[in-house]
Amino acid sequence: MKILKFGGTSVGSVENLHKVKEILTSDQEEKIVVCSAMSGVTDQLVRLVESIKFNNPEEITRSLHRLENKHYDVIDALVDNQEVKNTLKDGVSSIITEMFEVSSQEYSDIINSRIITFGETLLTYIFSGFLNSIGISNVLLDAKEFMHVDSVENPNIEKVRKKINKVLNDNIQSPIYITQGFVCIDENNQISHLKRGGSDYTATIIGAALNASEVQIWTDIDGLHNNDPRYVDGTHPIAHLTYNEAAELAYFGAKILHPQTVSPVVDKDIPVLLKNTFDPEAQGTVISNKVNRKGLKAISAKDGITAIKIKSNRMLMAHGYLRRIFEVFDNFNTSIDMITTSEIAISLTIDDTSNLDEIVKEIENYAEITVEQDHSIICIVGESVINDRNSYKLFEILNYIPVRMVSYGGSNNNISILVDTRDKIPTLRFLNERLFQIPEKAVV
Repeated sequence: MKILKFGGTSVGSVENLHKVKEILTSDQEEKIVVCSAMSGVTDQLVRLVESIKFNNPEEITRSLHRLENKHYDVIDALVDNQEVKNTLKDGVSSIITEMFEVSSQEYSDIINSRIITFGETLLTYIFSGFLNSIGISNVLLDAKEFMHVDSVENPNIEKVRKKINKVLNDNIQSPIYITQGFVCIDENNQISHLKRGGSDYTATIIGAALNASEVQIWTDIDGLHNNDPRYVDGTHPIAHLTYNEAAELAYFGAKILHPQTVSPVVDKDIPVLLKNTFDPEAQGTVISNKVNRKGLKAISAKDGITAIKIKSNRMLMAHGYLRRIFEVFDNFNTSIDMITTSEIAISLTIDDTSNLDEIVKEIENYAEITVEQDHSIICIVGESVINDRNSYKLFEILNYIPVRMVSYGGSNNNISILVDTRDKIPTLRFLNERLFQIPEKAVV
């Protein structure tokens, strides 16, 4: 069995849904298809949540009518048979009615999760009905019946395995199963979600639970590129990546993958293929345990980084000082991305500032603390990249761009630098030229 995931752009229009249909029918292997919401729908749902939070019934009604009409329009353009159209519209109407009922309740985190996961429910209901209407047999599965992950960070694969096998056994056998990405059930048996972009993660969790032959992630780009093609000309897709390389790139900003995507399939050595919905014949990227080539592979950038400098002349080198600092961040559930130390200071970075004020207040009791926001981490990735004979060239950036921090040697597969976000694009372009094009003279 294969697992195929299609992102919001891939299912974002009637034309694109036809492309997905062609991909699904290109072979006869049994498959589970994980779908995101249509592009833009989750953003609409986030705004709807804001209306619920601020108790704005008029805007709630307008938002839900807009969602209903959007999906009605998709049905009208996608389906020819009037009877099928009416049936699908009745189903969409029932889902919207349920959303009205949820929206009338007092705001809570559970209400938030219930609302923002309806986009996948609407899309998969319509797409499954469309496929059946043109003779492509499929079964629509409710992900809430089996995606009982307990913890988003450490999903309970065995629990998912037992539940999804029961769901599959209870349904008629089909060559294609359609289900929702993003949504899950948490340890309290409540509806939750896998964070933005989490449909990738859904696909690999299901893949690990079923020992799938492979997991395919279909997007609007032909694989993971060696640099960000939005800002850098002349990038190219990477044919092969290891799990470690892909995980580093995803965590440090590669938008094509959810940061935790590969973790469920690593131990089972299930390959993950990154493919282009709009160019299915393109090679794409294969992610596996296989090391095809060591050395520099790619560059990615992670924005929204806050740099924190902590200085205490009295206690800096005292026993237990670092532990005391780390405990503050741990107590406020805030992860650290980079860290460097010197004789007089500790510098570190975080990307979650929701508890920053409390962290600063705590540390100020025994140290001076300086906070600088709007930074970006530039990450240079490859198996044994620190041994690559060309890796020294990245440090030529010091001649052109003010670098706030450097992390080198903590991982054999990653060298990271911190820059002001205003310098991100020039940095990406400079490094692309020096590390990949190897010109006679690099210019920022």
